[in-house]
Amino acid sequence: MTVIYEDNHLIVVNKSASEIVQGDKTGDTPLSETVKQYLKEKYNKPGNVFVGVTHRLDRPVSGLVLFAKTSKALPRLNDMFKNSEVKKTYWAIVKNAPKEPEGELVHYLVRNEKQNKSYAYDKEVPNSKKAILNYRLIGRSDNYFLLEIDLQTGRHHQIRCQLAKMGCPIKGDLKYGFPRSNPDASICLHSRHVRFIHPVSKECIELDAPVPDGNLWNGFEMF
Repeated sequence: MTVIYEDNHLIVVNKSASEIVQGDKTGDTPLSETVKQYLKEKYNKPGNVFVGVTHRLDRPVSGLVLFAKTSKALPRLNDMFKNSEVKKTYWAIVKNAPKEPEGELVHYLVRNEKQNKSYAYDKEVPNSKKAILNYRLIGRSDNYFLLEIDLQTGRHHQIRCQLAKMGCPIKGDLKYGFPRSNPDASICLHSRHVRFIHPVSKECIELDAPVPDGNLWNGFEMF
């Protein structure tokens, strides 16, 4: 975990691909607890430290995660995420080039709880939710392509599912059709940039997360 931004009301960290944001059945220490411990030690706080979870990233995904540090900021941030007022940009490494270098994807996603997987349809079907994203091809290497994705909606596994439906599954994402896993069990999806109006100060905050270490992320010829 690397702290990217912090003030009195919120903290933004760069999550590694192995971390979970909130506790789950694995019993592994979640990122929310790591942040609590960081704040407790940094400010020498006795007792409990308040850390509010405002959104999640899938465990194998890296990048920016935003937490509230105060009970004043948490409901405001929750509303901002709910109303798509927090603009998030992702980078994804894919094996196949999209047919068009940029475009908008509109699908209807159905979540299967038992499989923990979403399925994309071109038309509305029962229990589906509309999913919209914009993508742009921004780089290429000898073997892979780098896409930049702007999310317009926030659905379960949305980027993973929609890119796979387009014929561009994310590197390492076995669940959505990539043939091989990554050695560290990550997938090559990174929450790269976030922009939002601060819930208390009302200033515009824009932040970038460094890409994961390694030649794969840094070996692209950018367009």
